[in-house]
Amino acid sequence: MSTPILEVVQVRKSYGATVALDDISLTVEEGELFGLLGPNGAGKTTLISILCGLLDADGGEVRLFGQPLRRQRRELRRWIGLASQDLALYPDLTARENLRFFARLYGLQGVELERQVTEILHFVGLEERTEDRVAVFSGGMKRRLHLAAAIVHRPRLLFLDEPTTGVDPQSRNYIFELIRGLNRSGMTIVYTSHYLEEVEALCPRLAILDNGRLRACDTLPRLLALLDGQLLLTVEKDNRDFLERLPLLPGVKSAVQKDGRWEIHTEQVAELLPRVIRLAAEVGVHITAIDARPPSLERVFLHLTGRELRD
Repeated sequence: MSTPILEVVQVRKSYGATVALDDISLTVEEGELFGLLGPNGAGKTTLISILCGLLDADGGEVRLFGQPLRRQRRELRRWIGLASQDLALYPDLTARENLRFFARLYGLQGVELERQVTEILHFVGLEERTEDRVAVFSGGMKRRLHLAAAIVHRPRLLFLDEPTTGVDPQSRNYIFELIRGLNRSGMTIVYTSHYLEEVEALCPRLAILDNGRLRACDTLPRLLALLDGQLLLTVEKDNRDFLERLPLLPGVKSAVQKDGRWEIHTEQVAELLPRVIRLAAEVGVHITAIDARPPSLERVFLHLTGRELRD
């Protein structure tokens, strides 16, 4: 069995009396696009800083490529890329000048440096703006250049901390495609966000952090399987056949009726819905409203943490 590219073992970090990370343990396999989900203040940025070797943990261990990662291990840190939440760009420099600067920090020189800078600018769609000052770029363009600076040295492991902050929906989708392309090329990516829809769209496996604790770490389907789906059904008037037959339909786990509204729990929302409609038609019950709710990451998060994601 191959060694995970990243291993986190009982990592702890406190700032005075505030516990930022409380015994965090997880692994990331090579080639994964792994999500790290949590609200603001959950501990995501602190954890990423430790995993990048920028911050020391108070306890526990981080292993990168099977080797202990510490701030002084520069040879390991060279294989890491980081696009932080805050933009790390020089507005008075051009796009090309910014990438040259960051490439030199990673030891690139001469022909190799220029080749990498040109290729990465093309990859993020900024080849026609290479000589423009970053100060005139839109928010989406700055985010793409910020990503380019994190991958100019071709890291094996890339950390993206809230990479779509402040961008419009079109730019966000463009960034999503760039991330998927990097992952398809073999780059391992850890994607952190407090926007659950982003993690749900990108990451087959994810961890949920809240108040410095790891609430769950699993594949998206297994996390969604923690909860039943729901059908909320409003009918004009029940009759005896409907009352008796609805709870017996295949796929119904429970059905509770109150004031003309049914709440049906099921693992098969899509399959059960047409059965309910057919039954209503057979027995002459008029359905006035249907709300189908498959298990969602938002409901799972609420179930695990007891609060809304964005509070």
